[in-house]
Parts: sequence; C-alpha cells; structure tokens
Amino acid sequence: MSKVMIVTDSNSGITQAEAKDLGVVVLPMPFYINEEMFYEEIDLSQEQFYERLAVGGEIKTSMPLVGDVTDMWDRLLSECDEIVHIPMSSGLSSSCETARMLAQDYEGRVQVVNNQRISVTMRQSVIDAKVLADQGKDAAGIRQILEDCRFESSIYIMVNTLEYLKKGGRITPAAAALGTLLRLKPVLQIQGEKLDAFAKARTVRQAKSIMIESMKNDFVNRFDSPDGAKMNLALAYTHDLAAAEEFLREVQQVFPNNEIVVNPLSLSVSCHIGPGALAIACSKKLAQE
Repeated sequence: MSKVMIVTDSNSGITQAEAKDLGVVVLPMPFYINEEMFYEEIDLSQEQFYERLAVGGEIKTSMPLVGDVTDMWDRLLSECDEIVHIPMSSGLSSSCETARMLAQDYEGRVQVVNNQRISVTMRQSVIDAKVLADQGKDAAGIRQILEDCRFESSIYIMVNTLEYLKKGGRITPAAAALGTLLRLKPVLQIQGEKLDAFAKARTVRQAKSIMIESMKNDFVNRFDSPDGAKMNLALAYTHDLAAAEEFLREVQQVFPNNEIVVNPLSLSVSCHIGPGALAIACSKKLAQE
C-alpha cells in the first residue's frame, strides 16, 4: 500500500499546529504588506494581520512561490510515495493551475485536486482526503473522489463593511458609499468557483437569518438531507470570536443534530471582506464504504 501524504495551503484555515495533529502538511501562503512579504502563520499571525489592516496597510495576497511548492514536494516525496495536493478553488486563484502544471514533472506521484473549495469547505476536503488515505486509497483515487463531489458544498458570508469589497474592485465606490449610507450588510455566496452577491440585509440579525434559511433550503433541495445527517456544518468569522459564538448558539438551535465546527476565515478571504464578517458553510459527508 502506498504511503500518501495530504498537502494543502493556509487558505484552508488549518494552522501549523492543527496540521501536525491531523497528520497533514500546510504550505503557508505569502502576503505583501506595504510591499514587504510575510508568510501566513510563520511571520504573520491573525492578530498582526488585523492590526495592519486597521491602520490602512496595503495588503495583497499572492500565489505560493514555485520554489516553495516544489521544494516541499521534493522533501515529502523522500518520505512518502505519493502526494495529494489540495489548493484553493481554481476560480478564485491561479495557484491551482500552477500546481497542476508543476505536477506534470512528477510522473503521477503528485495529484493536484481541483474541487472548487475555499477556506472552510477546503478544510473539510483535507480532512476527507486524510480519511481516504488512511483507508488505503491511492493519490489518484483520492483526487477523483474529491473532484467528483466538487459542487456538494455551500458557503454564505455576511460582510460587516463594504470598504474591502470596494478596495478589491468587487463593487464600485458609488455602490460602497450608498451601501454604507444605508448600513447594508451584504450576504455573499460561494457555490463552486465564484464569489457572488446573494442578498442585501439592513441588519446583522437579518443577514444571519438569511444565511440560516438559505442553508436550510440547501439541505433540503440541493443535498437531500433535511435533518442534516448527510452534512458537515461549519461556521467561520473574521476577527470577532464573540460574534461567532453568538451565531453558533443561534445556528445550533436550528440544526440541533449537527456537530458544528467554528474557525477563523483564512486571511486570503479576510483580505477581501474585512473584519466582522460571519459565514456558514456546509459540505456533504463522504459516502461510507
């Protein structure tokens, strides 16, 4: 049986400490703050990131450096037979396509997964891949299973401020100004490869209600699981754990049979939506053999 190593990057939200506990490897993503490069969780913590964001630092996300990726693969392949590499959605970053190109030089020993996941749902893909590897699946088989269920996930995100969507060019300055004046709390949606506008709420309470009702609808109509038994359910947040814990209590009342995991959104997502955001996400559980 081949020894298969599961690799992802910090877009998954998995910390280096968690990676050790899970038995996976996490490649830290590079960020540029005022043109100086930092690596997530190596020399840039969540707190440091939001401190820089608060004082108006110019923060840019970046693809992993090619040398960082191949050096990591080379090191791991001296210890294992195959690698399953899980980057963020190809629709949100070109890092997936770059990894697929680099993998062509590894004669099938590196399988790059393109399953349209990001952050919370990407994290679940890593956990699922590790389970499959422990069951004895080879790297190509794991990649195929994860890609076959690429659209069996859903994310809704409430944005607390429009400032960062404006900075990223996702909305115009005029729309941002109007939205701020009306105190709108946009709800965004990620299903598959795109981040899209989904709904406009006037209050945080209304936005949370929209997200919960949308998730209930997805359970019934998209995933054929009204009681949630087939679903992994998770919450995420940016820089406000207390708000996330309050949201958790509300969501748990609606989905009492689901174990709900709560984690910070990855910094790559946080760059574009800013602090104070809340998200609810689900992905369908792997079919039991």
